[in-house]
Amino acid sequence: MDPRRRSFLRGRIADTEAPRAAERPRPPWSLRPGDAFRAACTRCGDCLRACPRGVLHAGDGGYPEIRFDSAGCSLCGECAAVCQSHAIDRERVAQAFAWRVEVGAACLNRRGVECRVCGDACEARALRFAPALGGIAQLRVDAQACTGCGDCVGVCPVGAIGLR
Repeated sequence: MDPRRRSFLRGRIADTEAPRAAERPRPPWSLRPGDAFRAACTRCGDCLRACPRGVLHAGDGGYPEIRFDSAGCSLCGECAAVCQSHAIDRERVAQAFAWRVEVGAACLNRRGVECRVCGDACEARALRFAPALGGIAQLRVDAQACTGCGDCVGVCPVGAIGLR
């Protein structure tokens, strides 16, 4: 079913331009493109129960989605280990996530306010702070180092960090 139709029936007209369900943030190592994932996923919920950080949730149609509201993905692989249908498959999909961190204009550091919360949360050290003469350390993003885990997303006090 087209998720735009579902949003219309729920009275959320503004959501009718939302991404199709195939484009929603899927678990790590999900088959790509999204249609291959949807075709393989049985919506059994095993990956949701296996996720130690609780970042996997049932989305539209019962397909698993990843949300970084409270935590990021530890890339532990538990979801892939329990996936019987191989919709999540570490051997067939080499890279856990295709997206990378993107810092928006609302970033406190970029507005001249000392904030390093995202850098502290980033184990991959993709978000670093370079000293600046006469001012606060400046945020530097290393897209090559970013794993797309989302640890930085939920901790940002102004919601300036996203994954694209």
